[in-house]
Amino acid sequence: MLRVSSWILMSALVLLLAVGTISAQQTGQADQTKSAQEAVAVAKRMADFLSQVQRFSVTADIGFDAVQDDGQKIEFGETRKLLVDRPDRLRVEETKRDGSSSELAFDGKSIMLYYAKDNVYALADRPGTLDDAVSYFVNDLGMRLPLAQLLNSKLAANLPEQVRSAAYVEKSSINGVPCDQIALRGAEADMQLWVAQGAEPLPQRVVITYKKLDGRPQFWAQFSDWNLKPKVSDKLFSVTPPEGAVKIEFAAQQMLQPGQ
Repeated sequence: MLRVSSWILMSALVLLLAVGTISAQQTGQADQTKSAQEAVAVAKRMADFLSQVQRFSVTADIGFDAVQDDGQKIEFGETRKLLVDRPDRLRVEETKRDGSSSELAFDGKSIMLYYAKDNVYALADRPGTLDDAVSYFVNDLGMRLPLAQLLNSKLAANLPEQVRSAAYVEKSSINGVPCDQIALRGAEADMQLWVAQGAEPLPQRVVITYKKLDGRPQFWAQFSDWNLKPKVSDKLFSVTPPEGAVKIEFAAQQMLQPGQ
């Protein structure tokens, strides 16, 4: 009787453990599904909102790793001020940490990149929309333009193709702005994103890990001074080079850098 009772007790315990494990797995899967749905909703809300904003300016403080031959990571950085006037105007002012600066302008017809220190500029004809100009600048000319995706009016439509999995991390605060923190995974890179809560779901911080590159370098950007009604003028988007500036050719990058 003792053996039978022990066997019955053991069987019941195994059954309870099995049921408990299945229940826990189902609960875990349900939690993961809910987390993914919440994260996707946050990302979609941000993408939809940004895609519909016709005019905005923002400052981005940027840092990115440069992996050395010995594997050590050295961080470089810059501050970028972006002014967007859709459908066909863009201005980007860049100041690197070493003090050097550059300006990028697009007026719907041409793209100009000007380097103040050397007083040189590159100019290319490219009639069309801002989407066309950004794609041409990055893909055809091979130039670096961090945060280019944020400028794309099709950001919301492109998002599902780039995200393989998502998770909601937590509610947090960036510079006093209440945010939803989410984690997104893609084929080439993983991303953490902090999006402001409320009626204007603007990105406040982004961290990207390039998992296919040696050393898994990171790129990060902290956003501030969002303005959805900036004052603009034709002069701000002028592609007329400064007097005395020397024209040069666009120098394509030889390899991908974080933030591309």
